[in-house]
Amino acid sequence: MWRLAALLAVVLAAAACADAVPGTATAPGTTSSSAAPADAVPPGLERFYSQQLRWGSCLPFATTDEDRLYYDQPGFECARLEVPIDYANPGGRTAQIAVSRVRASDPDQRIGSLLVNPGGPGASGVSLSSQLALITKGDEVARRFDLVGFDPRGIGASTPTIRCLTGPEQDAQRAADITDPSPAGVARANGLARQTADGCAARSGVDLLANAGTRDVVKDMDVLRAALGDRQLTYLGFSYGTRLGYTYAEQFPRNVRALVLDGALDPNQDPTEEVIDQGRGFQGAFEAFAKDCASRPGCALGSDPTQATARFQAMTRPLIEAPIRLPDGRVLSYNDAQQGTIQALYATSLWPDLRQGLTELAQGRGQTLMGLADQYYDRAPDGSYSPQQDAFTAIRCVDDPRVTDPAQALDRAQRYNEAAPFLDSGRGASSALDSCAFWPAQAPVTGGPHTPQVPGLAPPLVVSTTGDPATPYQAGVDLAKALNGSLLTKVGDQHTATFQNFPCVDAIVTRYLVDGTPAPPNARCGETG
Repeated sequence: MWRLAALLAVVLAAAACADAVPGTATAPGTTSSSAAPADAVPPGLERFYSQQLRWGSCLPFATTDEDRLYYDQPGFECARLEVPIDYANPGGRTAQIAVSRVRASDPDQRIGSLLVNPGGPGASGVSLSSQLALITKGDEVARRFDLVGFDPRGIGASTPTIRCLTGPEQDAQRAADITDPSPAGVARANGLARQTADGCAARSGVDLLANAGTRDVVKDMDVLRAALGDRQLTYLGFSYGTRLGYTYAEQFPRNVRALVLDGALDPNQDPTEEVIDQGRGFQGAFEAFAKDCASRPGCALGSDPTQATARFQAMTRPLIEAPIRLPDGRVLSYNDAQQGTIQALYATSLWPDLRQGLTELAQGRGQTLMGLADQYYDRAPDGSYSPQQDAFTAIRCVDDPRVTDPAQALDRAQRYNEAAPFLDSGRGASSALDSCAFWPAQAPVTGGPHTPQVPGLAPPLVVSTTGDPATPYQAGVDLAKALNGSLLTKVGDQHTATFQNFPCVDAIVTRYLVDGTPAPPNARCGETG
Protein backbone atom coordinates (compact mmCIF):
# COMPACT_ATOMS: atom_id res chain seq x y z
CA MET A 1 0.00 0.00 0.00
CA TRP A 2 1.65 3.18 -1.19
CA ARG A 3 1.51 5.74 1.62
CA LEU A 4 0.71 9.36 0.77
CA ALA A 5 2.45 10.51 3.94
CA ALA A 6 5.78 9.31 2.59
CA LEU A 7 5.43 11.39 -0.56
CA LEU A 8 4.18 14.38 1.40
CA ALA A 9 7.51 14.67 3.17
CA VAL A 10 9.26 14.69 -0.19
CA VAL A 11 6.81 17.27 -1.55
CA LEU A 12 7.48 19.67 1.29
CA ALA A 13 11.22 19.25 0.86
CA ALA A 14 10.94 19.83 -2.87
CA ALA A 15 8.80 22.91 -2.35
CA ALA A 16 11.40 24.34 -0.03
CA CYS A 17 14.50 24.08 -1.82
CA ALA A 18 2.42 11.67 -28.92
CA ASP A 19 1.00 8.68 -27.58
CA ALA A 20 3.08 5.77 -28.78
CA VAL A 21 6.31 3.91 -28.12
CA PRO A 22 8.70 2.54 -30.72
CA GLY A 23 6.90 -0.04 -32.76
CA THR A 24 3.58 1.80 -32.90
CA ALA A 25 2.24 4.08 -35.59
CA THR A 26 2.72 7.45 -33.86
CA ALA A 27 6.19 8.78 -33.13
CA PRO A 28 7.06 9.86 -29.58
CA GLY A 29 6.71 13.59 -29.06
CA THR A 30 3.56 14.05 -31.11
CA THR A 31 0.19 15.08 -29.71
CA SER A 32 -2.78 12.74 -29.51
CA SER A 33 -4.99 13.47 -32.49
CA SER A 34 -7.84 11.03 -31.95
CA ALA A 35 -9.58 9.51 -28.97
CA ALA A 36 -10.66 6.53 -31.06
CA PRO A 37 -9.25 3.47 -29.30
CA ALA A 38 -7.30 0.76 -31.03
CA ASP A 39 -9.86 -1.64 -29.54
CA ALA A 40 -13.48 -0.91 -30.41
CA VAL A 41 -15.80 0.78 -27.92
CA PRO A 42 -17.79 -1.94 -26.14
CA PRO A 43 -21.42 -1.99 -27.33
CA GLY A 44 -23.78 0.06 -25.20
CA LEU A 45 -21.03 2.27 -23.77
CA GLU A 46 -20.84 4.81 -26.58
CA ARG A 47 -22.31 7.67 -24.55
CA PHE A 48 -19.72 7.18 -21.80
CA TYR A 49 -16.77 7.02 -24.21
CA SER A 50 -17.87 10.13 -26.10
CA GLN A 51 -18.52 12.37 -23.06
CA GLN A 52 -16.80 15.72 -22.72
CA LEU A 53 -15.17 16.57 -19.39
CA ARG A 54 -16.11 19.94 -17.90
CA TRP A 55 -13.09 21.30 -16.03
CA GLY A 56 -13.27 23.66 -13.05
CA SER A 57 -11.96 24.28 -9.54
CA CYS A 58 -10.72 21.31 -7.52
CA LEU A 59 -11.57 22.89 -4.16
CA PRO A 60 -15.03 21.23 -4.01
CA PHE A 61 -13.17 17.88 -4.08
CA ALA A 62 -11.00 18.73 -1.05
CA THR A 63 -11.81 16.95 2.20
CA THR A 64 -8.90 18.14 4.38
CA ASP A 65 -6.93 21.35 4.95
CA GLU A 66 -3.97 19.70 3.20
CA ASP A 67 -6.13 18.95 0.19
CA ARG A 68 -7.30 22.55 0.06
CA LEU A 69 -3.68 23.76 0.10
CA TYR A 70 -2.59 21.52 -2.78
CA TYR A 71 -5.83 21.70 -4.80
CA ASP A 72 -5.66 25.50 -4.88
CA GLN A 73 -2.35 25.58 -6.79
CA PRO A 74 -2.39 27.40 -10.15
CA GLY A 75 -3.34 25.24 -13.10
CA PHE A 76 -4.83 22.40 -11.03
CA GLU A 77 -8.31 21.68 -12.40
CA CYS A 78 -10.92 18.99 -11.84
CA ALA A 79 -13.90 17.35 -13.50
CA ARG A 80 -16.22 14.38 -13.08
CA LEU A 81 -16.37 11.36 -15.38
CA GLU A 82 -19.63 9.42 -15.55
CA VAL A 83 -19.40 5.62 -15.69
CA PRO A 84 -21.93 2.81 -15.14
CA ILE A 85 -21.72 1.17 -11.72
CA ASP A 86 -22.43 -2.18 -13.40
CA TYR A 87 -20.90 -2.44 -16.87
CA ALA A 88 -23.25 -5.33 -17.61
CA ASN A 89 -26.13 -2.88 -17.15
CA PRO A 90 -24.95 0.42 -18.69
CA GLY A 91 -28.46 1.85 -18.50
CA GLY A 92 -28.56 1.48 -14.73
CA ARG A 93 -27.16 3.55 -11.86
CA THR A 94 -23.99 5.52 -12.60
CA ALA A 95 -20.95 6.67 -10.65
CA GLN A 96 -19.10 9.97 -10.96
CA ILE A 97 -15.32 9.61 -10.96
CA ALA A 98 -13.30 12.55 -9.63
CA VAL A 99 -10.56 13.50 -12.13
CA SER A 100 -7.79 16.10 -11.87
CA ARG A 101 -5.44 17.60 -14.43
CA VAL A 102 -2.43 19.87 -14.72
CA ARG A 103 -1.79 20.66 -18.36
CA ALA A 104 1.58 20.12 -20.02
CA SER A 105 3.60 23.32 -19.65
CA ASP A 106 4.93 23.07 -23.24
CA PRO A 107 1.86 22.53 -25.47
CA ASP A 108 3.99 22.36 -28.63
CA GLN A 109 5.85 19.32 -27.27
CA ARG A 110 2.86 17.71 -25.57
CA ILE A 111 2.72 13.93 -25.90
CA GLY A 112 -0.58 13.24 -24.15
CA SER A 113 -1.85 12.48 -20.65
CA LEU A 114 0.03 10.68 -17.88
CA LEU A 115 -2.52 8.94 -15.65
CA VAL A 116 -1.31 8.21 -12.10
CA ASN A 117 -2.58 6.04 -9.25
CA PRO A 118 -1.08 5.75 -5.73
CA GLY A 119 -2.40 2.28 -4.92
CA GLY A 120 -3.89 1.26 -1.62
CA PRO A 121 -6.31 0.09 -2.78
CA GLY A 122 -8.30 3.04 -1.54
CA ALA A 123 -5.90 5.97 -1.94
CA SER A 124 -6.80 9.14 -3.83
CA GLY A 125 -5.22 9.72 -7.22
CA VAL A 126 -6.43 13.32 -7.20
CA SER A 127 -4.45 13.90 -4.00
CA LEU A 128 -1.39 12.15 -5.43
CA SER A 129 -1.47 14.18 -8.63
CA SER A 130 -1.73 17.45 -6.67
CA GLN A 131 1.53 16.56 -4.93
CA LEU A 132 3.27 15.17 -8.01
CA ALA A 133 2.43 18.42 -9.80
CA LEU A 134 4.77 20.23 -7.40
CA ILE A 135 7.47 17.54 -7.44
CA THR A 136 7.68 17.36 -11.24
CA LYS A 137 7.14 21.08 -11.94
CA GLY A 138 9.61 22.20 -14.60
CA ASP A 139 10.74 18.64 -15.38
CA GLU A 140 10.46 17.14 -18.84
CA VAL A 141 7.53 15.00 -17.77
CA ALA A 142 5.58 18.09 -16.65
CA ARG A 143 6.47 19.91 -19.86
CA ARG A 144 5.30 17.13 -22.14
CA PHE A 145 2.40 15.44 -20.35
CA ASP A 146 -0.87 16.52 -18.84
CA LEU A 147 -0.61 15.07 -15.33
CA VAL A 148 -3.95 13.37 -14.59
CA GLY A 149 -5.14 11.83 -11.35
CA PHE A 150 -8.40 10.06 -10.54
CA ASP A 151 -10.15 8.72 -7.46
CA PRO A 152 -11.25 5.18 -8.38
CA ARG A 153 -14.92 4.34 -8.01
CA GLY A 154 -16.07 4.49 -4.40
CA ILE A 155 -12.95 6.36 -3.27
CA GLY A 156 -12.19 9.93 -2.18
CA ALA A 157 -14.20 12.56 -4.03
CA SER A 158 -15.82 10.03 -6.40
CA THR A 159 -19.49 9.31 -5.79
CA PRO A 160 -21.13 7.23 -4.54
CA THR A 161 -18.45 6.63 -1.90
CA ILE A 162 -17.74 3.38 -0.11
CA ARG A 163 -18.46 3.84 3.59
CA CYS A 164 -18.56 1.11 6.22
CA LEU A 165 -18.03 2.55 9.70
CA THR A 166 -18.60 5.87 11.42
CA GLY A 167 -15.68 7.70 13.00
CA PRO A 168 -16.55 6.54 16.56
CA GLU A 169 -16.99 2.95 15.29
CA GLN A 170 -13.53 3.03 13.70
CA ASP A 171 -12.03 4.47 16.89
CA ALA A 172 -13.66 1.67 18.88
CA GLN A 173 -12.39 -1.04 16.53
CA ARG A 174 -8.87 0.34 16.71
CA ALA A 175 -8.99 0.26 20.51
CA ALA A 176 -10.43 -3.28 20.67
CA ASP A 177 -8.30 -6.27 21.64
CA ILE A 178 -8.24 -8.64 18.68
CA THR A 179 -5.20 -10.63 19.84
CA ASP A 180 -7.09 -13.01 22.15
CA PRO A 181 -6.98 -16.50 20.58
CA SER A 182 -9.51 -18.01 22.99
CA PRO A 183 -12.98 -18.98 21.68
CA ALA A 184 -14.46 -15.91 23.35
CA GLY A 185 -11.74 -13.67 21.85
CA VAL A 186 -12.23 -15.14 18.39
CA ALA A 187 -15.98 -14.58 18.67
CA ARG A 188 -15.42 -10.91 19.59
CA ALA A 189 -13.01 -10.42 16.67
CA ASN A 190 -15.43 -12.08 14.27
CA GLY A 191 -18.16 -9.79 15.55
CA LEU A 192 -16.06 -6.74 14.68
CA ALA A 193 -15.35 -8.16 11.21
CA ARG A 194 -19.06 -8.77 10.66
CA GLN A 195 -19.83 -5.23 11.88
CA THR A 196 -17.59 -3.85 9.14
CA ALA A 197 -19.17 -6.02 6.42
CA ASP A 198 -22.71 -5.16 7.53
CA GLY A 199 -21.81 -1.47 7.73
CA CYS A 200 -20.46 -1.54 4.18
CA ALA A 201 -23.71 -3.03 2.89
CA ALA A 202 -25.88 -0.57 4.78
CA ARG A 203 -23.93 2.60 3.94
CA SER A 204 -22.57 1.81 0.45
CA GLY A 205 -25.11 -0.47 -1.23
CA VAL A 206 -24.47 -4.02 -2.34
CA ASP A 207 -24.44 -3.02 -6.03
CA LEU A 208 -21.46 -0.71 -5.50
CA LEU A 209 -19.64 -3.29 -3.38
CA ALA A 210 -20.14 -5.96 -6.04
CA ASN A 211 -18.61 -3.71 -8.71
CA ALA A 212 -15.82 -2.01 -6.76
CA GLY A 213 -12.98 -4.27 -7.84
CA THR A 214 -10.03 -3.91 -10.16
CA ARG A 215 -11.96 -5.38 -13.10
CA ASP A 216 -14.36 -2.42 -13.05
CA VAL A 217 -11.82 0.30 -12.23
CA VAL A 218 -9.78 -0.51 -15.33
CA LYS A 219 -12.92 -0.19 -17.44
CA ASP A 220 -13.34 3.29 -15.93
CA MET A 221 -9.70 4.01 -16.86
CA ASP A 222 -10.40 3.21 -20.50
CA VAL A 223 -13.46 5.48 -20.53
CA LEU A 224 -11.27 8.20 -18.98
CA ARG A 225 -8.56 7.67 -21.59
CA ALA A 226 -11.09 8.33 -24.34
CA ALA A 227 -12.62 11.33 -22.57
CA LEU A 228 -9.13 12.86 -22.23
CA GLY A 229 -8.62 12.54 -25.98
CA ASP A 230 -5.80 9.99 -25.82
CA ARG A 231 -5.67 7.18 -28.35
CA GLN A 232 -3.57 5.11 -25.97
CA LEU A 233 -2.89 5.12 -22.23
CA THR A 234 0.32 6.31 -20.57
CA TYR A 235 0.21 5.24 -16.93
CA LEU A 236 2.20 5.37 -13.69
CA GLY A 237 0.95 3.08 -10.91
CA PHE A 238 2.34 2.51 -7.43
CA SER A 239 1.86 -0.62 -5.29
CA TYR A 240 -1.75 -1.82 -5.82
CA GLY A 241 -1.72 0.63 -8.74
CA THR A 242 0.53 -1.89 -10.52
CA ARG A 243 -2.38 -4.35 -10.44
CA LEU A 244 -4.53 -1.73 -12.12
CA GLY A 245 -1.82 -1.30 -14.75
CA TYR A 246 -1.33 -4.93 -15.70
CA THR A 247 -5.05 -5.67 -15.49
CA TYR A 248 -5.73 -2.75 -17.85
CA ALA A 249 -3.14 -4.23 -20.19
CA GLU A 250 -4.93 -7.59 -20.10
CA GLN A 251 -8.32 -6.05 -20.89
CA PHE A 252 -7.19 -3.37 -23.37
CA PRO A 253 -3.80 -4.50 -24.70
CA ARG A 254 -3.84 -2.37 -27.86
CA ASN A 255 -4.79 0.74 -25.90
CA VAL A 256 -1.49 0.81 -23.97
CA ARG A 257 1.24 3.28 -24.90
CA ALA A 258 3.46 2.97 -21.80
CA LEU A 259 3.18 1.56 -18.26
CA VAL A 260 5.45 2.37 -15.31
CA LEU A 261 4.73 -0.11 -12.50
CA ASP A 262 6.48 0.75 -9.22
CA GLY A 263 6.24 -1.48 -6.13
CA ALA A 264 4.67 -4.42 -7.91
CA LEU A 265 2.12 -6.88 -6.66
CA ASP A 266 2.96 -10.31 -8.01
CA PRO A 267 -0.08 -11.28 -10.12
CA ASN A 268 0.72 -14.98 -9.83
CA GLN A 269 0.93 -15.02 -6.04
CA ASP A 270 -1.75 -16.48 -3.79
CA PRO A 271 -3.19 -13.70 -1.58
CA THR A 272 -2.18 -15.56 1.59
CA GLU A 273 1.39 -15.84 0.36
CA GLU A 274 1.28 -12.13 -0.50
CA VAL A 275 0.32 -11.32 3.11
CA ILE A 276 3.12 -13.51 4.48
CA ASP A 277 5.67 -11.94 2.13
CA GLN A 278 4.53 -8.48 3.21
CA GLY A 279 5.02 -9.46 6.84
CA ARG A 280 8.51 -10.64 5.99
CA GLY A 281 9.13 -7.32 4.25
CA PHE A 282 8.04 -5.32 7.27
CA GLN A 283 10.32 -7.42 9.49
CA GLY A 284 13.22 -6.59 7.18
CA ALA A 285 12.35 -2.89 7.24
CA PHE A 286 12.06 -2.99 11.04
CA GLU A 287 15.51 -4.57 11.31
CA ALA A 288 16.96 -1.90 8.99
CA PHE A 289 15.35 0.78 11.15
CA ALA A 290 16.67 -0.87 14.33
CA LYS A 291 20.21 -0.92 12.93
CA ASP A 292 20.00 2.77 12.11
CA CYS A 293 18.44 3.54 15.49
CA ALA A 294 21.14 1.61 17.37
CA SER A 295 23.80 3.87 15.83
CA ARG A 296 22.22 6.91 17.45
CA PRO A 297 22.40 7.92 21.11
CA GLY A 298 19.36 7.18 23.24
CA CYS A 299 17.71 4.64 20.91
CA ALA A 300 14.76 3.13 22.79
CA LEU A 301 15.48 -0.24 21.16
CA GLY A 302 19.00 -0.29 22.59
CA SER A 303 22.42 -0.41 20.99
CA ASP A 304 22.26 -4.05 19.85
CA PRO A 305 20.09 -4.43 16.72
CA THR A 306 19.88 -8.19 17.21
CA GLN A 307 17.83 -7.56 20.36
CA ALA A 308 15.51 -5.00 18.76
CA THR A 309 12.61 -7.38 18.09
CA ALA A 310 12.57 -8.57 21.69
CA ARG A 311 12.83 -4.99 22.97
CA PHE A 312 9.97 -3.88 20.75
CA GLN A 313 7.82 -6.78 21.92
CA ALA A 314 8.56 -5.92 25.55
CA MET A 315 7.59 -2.29 24.95
CA THR A 316 4.36 -2.92 23.04
CA ARG A 317 2.86 -6.09 24.52
CA PRO A 318 1.88 -4.42 27.83
CA LEU A 319 -0.48 -2.21 25.81
CA ILE A 320 -2.76 -5.22 25.30
CA GLU A 321 -3.80 -5.08 28.95
CA ALA A 322 -2.89 -1.47 29.74
CA PRO A 323 -3.25 0.96 26.80
CA ILE A 324 -1.82 4.43 27.36
CA ARG A 325 -4.33 7.20 27.96
CA LEU A 326 -3.51 10.31 25.92
CA PRO A 327 -4.13 13.97 26.81
CA ASP A 328 -7.11 14.14 24.41
CA GLY A 329 -8.86 11.25 26.17
CA ARG A 330 -8.07 8.63 23.53
CA VAL A 331 -5.91 5.59 24.30
CA LEU A 332 -2.90 4.17 22.47
CA SER A 333 -3.83 0.54 22.00
CA TYR A 334 -1.55 -2.35 21.08
CA ASN A 335 -3.05 -2.27 17.58
CA ASP A 336 -2.36 1.45 17.20
CA ALA A 337 1.25 1.07 18.34
CA GLN A 338 1.74 -1.64 15.72
CA GLN A 339 0.04 0.29 12.92
CA GLY A 340 1.89 3.49 13.81
CA THR A 341 5.16 1.58 13.55
CA ILE A 342 4.15 0.04 10.22
CA GLN A 343 3.24 3.48 8.88
CA ALA A 344 6.74 4.74 9.65
CA LEU A 345 8.38 1.71 8.03
CA TYR A 346 6.94 2.64 4.61
CA ALA A 347 9.50 5.44 4.21
CA THR A 348 12.88 6.17 5.75
CA SER A 349 11.81 9.83 5.96
CA LEU A 350 9.46 8.76 8.78
CA TRP A 351 12.13 6.95 10.82
CA PRO A 352 12.83 10.03 13.02
CA ASP A 353 9.15 10.05 13.98
CA LEU A 354 9.33 6.38 14.88
CA ARG A 355 12.43 6.93 17.01
CA GLN A 356 10.59 9.68 18.86
CA GLY A 357 7.47 7.55 19.21
CA LEU A 358 9.37 4.65 20.73
CA THR A 359 11.22 6.98 23.09
CA GLU A 360 7.87 8.34 24.25
CA LEU A 361 6.48 4.81 24.61
CA ALA A 362 9.36 3.89 26.92
CA GLN A 363 8.35 6.90 29.02
CA GLY A 364 4.69 5.91 29.14
CA ARG A 365 3.54 8.37 26.48
CA GLY A 366 1.98 7.67 23.10
CA GLN A 367 1.18 10.84 21.18
CA THR A 368 3.65 10.34 18.31
CA LEU A 369 2.80 6.68 17.70
CA MET A 370 -0.89 7.59 17.77
CA GLY A 371 -0.24 10.34 15.24
CA LEU A 372 1.49 7.83 12.95
CA ALA A 373 -1.41 5.40 13.38
CA ASP A 374 -3.84 8.20 12.51
CA GLN A 375 -1.85 8.77 9.32
CA TYR A 376 -2.14 5.07 8.51
CA TYR A 377 -5.90 5.08 9.04
CA ASP A 378 -6.32 8.55 7.49
CA ARG A 379 -8.05 10.00 10.57
CA ALA A 380 -8.56 13.77 10.68
CA PRO A 381 -8.13 15.81 13.88
CA ASP A 382 -11.91 16.21 14.13
CA GLY A 383 -12.29 12.42 14.45
CA SER A 384 -13.55 11.79 10.94
CA TYR A 385 -11.96 9.26 8.60
CA SER A 386 -11.48 9.28 4.88
CA PRO A 387 -13.07 6.30 3.12
CA GLN A 388 -9.62 4.90 2.30
CA GLN A 389 -9.64 1.99 4.75
CA ASP A 390 -13.26 1.12 3.95
CA ALA A 391 -12.44 1.09 0.25
CA PHE A 392 -9.31 -1.00 0.88
CA THR A 393 -11.47 -3.66 2.54
CA ALA A 394 -14.17 -3.55 -0.12
CA ILE A 395 -11.80 -3.86 -3.06
CA ARG A 396 -9.75 -6.68 -1.60
CA CYS A 397 -12.93 -8.58 -0.69
CA VAL A 398 -13.98 -8.49 -4.35
CA ASP A 399 -10.55 -8.94 -5.91
CA ASP A 400 -9.20 -11.86 -3.87
CA PRO A 401 -10.52 -15.29 -2.84
CA ARG A 402 -12.05 -15.08 0.62
CA VAL A 403 -10.82 -17.04 3.62
CA THR A 404 -13.86 -18.52 5.36
CA ASP A 405 -12.24 -21.54 7.01
CA PRO A 406 -11.03 -20.81 10.59
CA ALA A 407 -8.29 -23.40 10.19
CA GLN A 408 -6.93 -21.56 7.16
CA ALA A 409 -7.15 -18.26 9.04
CA LEU A 410 -5.23 -19.79 11.97
CA ASP A 411 -2.51 -21.12 9.68
CA ARG A 412 -2.17 -17.70 8.01
CA ALA A 413 -1.89 -15.96 11.39
CA GLN A 414 0.74 -18.45 12.62
CA ARG A 415 2.83 -18.00 9.50
CA TYR A 416 2.54 -14.22 9.72
CA ASN A 417 3.85 -14.27 13.30
CA GLU A 418 6.82 -16.32 12.10
CA ALA A 419 7.47 -13.95 9.21
CA ALA A 420 7.14 -10.75 11.30
CA PRO A 421 8.00 -11.63 14.91
CA PHE A 422 8.23 -7.98 15.95
CA LEU A 423 4.44 -7.85 15.43
CA ASP A 424 3.76 -11.08 17.36
CA SER A 425 1.59 -10.39 20.42
CA GLY A 426 2.98 -13.41 22.27
CA ARG A 427 -0.52 -14.75 22.92
CA GLY A 428 -0.56 -17.27 20.08
CA ALA A 429 -2.24 -17.06 16.69
CA SER A 430 -5.97 -16.48 16.36
CA SER A 431 -8.39 -18.25 14.04
CA ALA A 432 -10.52 -15.11 13.71
CA LEU A 433 -11.78 -14.31 10.21
CA ASP A 434 -11.60 -10.96 8.46
CA SER A 435 -14.47 -8.92 7.06
CA CYS A 436 -14.28 -10.62 3.66
CA ALA A 437 -15.56 -13.86 5.21
CA PHE A 438 -18.84 -12.07 5.92
CA TRP A 439 -18.96 -10.00 2.73
CA PRO A 440 -22.49 -9.24 1.48
CA ALA A 441 -21.67 -8.84 -2.22
CA GLN A 442 -21.62 -12.23 -3.92
CA ALA A 443 -20.02 -11.09 -7.17
CA PRO A 444 -17.33 -13.40 -8.56
CA VAL A 445 -13.77 -12.61 -7.54
CA THR A 446 -12.34 -10.12 -10.04
CA GLY A 447 -8.69 -10.95 -9.56
CA GLY A 448 -7.09 -14.13 -8.32
CA PRO A 449 -3.58 -15.45 -8.90
CA HIS A 450 -2.55 -15.77 -12.53
CA THR A 451 0.29 -14.90 -14.85
CA PRO A 452 -0.69 -12.08 -17.26
CA GLN A 453 -0.67 -13.15 -20.89
CA VAL A 454 -0.54 -10.01 -23.05
CA PRO A 455 1.16 -10.76 -26.38
CA GLY A 456 2.15 -7.67 -28.33
CA LEU A 457 1.95 -5.37 -25.31
CA ALA A 458 4.15 -2.26 -25.42
CA PRO A 459 6.88 -3.36 -22.95
CA PRO A 460 6.32 -1.81 -19.50
CA LEU A 461 8.97 -0.47 -17.12
CA VAL A 462 8.90 -2.10 -13.68
CA VAL A 463 10.60 -0.36 -10.74
CA SER A 464 11.36 -2.58 -7.74
CA THR A 465 13.15 -1.68 -4.49
CA THR A 466 15.42 -4.23 -2.83
CA GLY A 467 14.19 -3.66 0.73
CA ASP A 468 10.62 -2.57 -0.01
CA PRO A 469 8.66 -3.37 3.16
CA ALA A 470 5.27 -3.76 1.49
CA THR A 471 5.86 -5.26 -1.96
CA PRO A 472 8.85 -7.61 -2.10
CA TYR A 473 11.58 -6.97 -4.65
CA GLN A 474 11.11 -10.37 -6.31
CA ALA A 475 7.51 -9.51 -7.18
CA GLY A 476 8.80 -6.75 -9.46
CA VAL A 477 11.34 -9.09 -11.03
CA ASP A 478 8.62 -11.63 -11.75
CA LEU A 479 6.18 -9.05 -13.12
CA ALA A 480 8.76 -7.58 -15.50
CA LYS A 481 9.50 -11.07 -16.81
CA ALA A 482 5.81 -11.96 -17.18
CA LEU A 483 5.07 -8.81 -19.20
CA ASN A 484 8.30 -8.92 -21.19
CA GLY A 485 9.21 -5.52 -19.75
CA SER A 486 12.39 -3.93 -18.46
CA LEU A 487 13.36 -3.87 -14.77
CA LEU A 488 14.86 -1.00 -12.80
CA THR A 489 16.28 -2.06 -9.43
CA LYS A 490 16.33 0.58 -6.69
CA VAL A 491 18.52 -0.14 -3.65
CA GLY A 492 16.81 0.98 -0.46
CA ASP A 493 14.28 0.27 2.29
CA GLN A 494 11.37 2.50 1.25
CA HIS A 495 8.12 1.57 -0.47
CA THR A 496 8.30 2.71 -4.14
CA ALA A 497 10.76 5.21 -5.62
CA THR A 498 9.52 7.09 -8.70
CA PHE A 499 9.43 10.89 -8.40
CA GLN A 500 10.54 10.70 -4.77
CA ASN A 501 13.79 12.65 -5.06
CA PHE A 502 15.90 9.83 -6.55
CA PRO A 503 17.50 11.38 -9.67
CA CYS A 504 18.77 8.09 -11.11
CA VAL A 505 15.29 6.53 -10.96
CA ASP A 506 13.57 9.62 -12.33
CA ALA A 507 15.97 9.92 -15.27
CA ILE A 508 15.28 6.35 -16.42
CA VAL A 509 11.53 6.68 -15.88
CA THR A 510 11.44 9.98 -17.76
CA ARG A 511 13.23 8.58 -20.79
CA TYR A 512 10.84 5.64 -20.87
CA LEU A 513 7.74 7.83 -20.59
CA VAL A 514 8.91 10.30 -23.22
CA ASP A 515 10.73 8.12 -25.74
CA GLY A 516 9.76 4.56 -24.84
CA THR A 517 13.40 3.82 -23.94
CA PRO A 518 13.55 0.74 -21.69
CA ALA A 519 15.72 0.54 -18.61
CA PRO A 520 19.26 -0.57 -19.54
CA PRO A 521 20.07 -4.22 -18.88
CA ASN A 522 20.69 -4.80 -15.15
CA ALA A 523 19.76 -1.17 -14.43
CA ARG A 524 20.39 -0.37 -10.77
CA CYS A 525 20.08 2.85 -8.77
CA GLY A 526 21.79 3.18 -5.39
CA GLU A 527 20.31 4.22 -2.06
CA THR A 528 20.58 7.92 -2.87
CA GLY A 529 18.96 7.22 -6.23
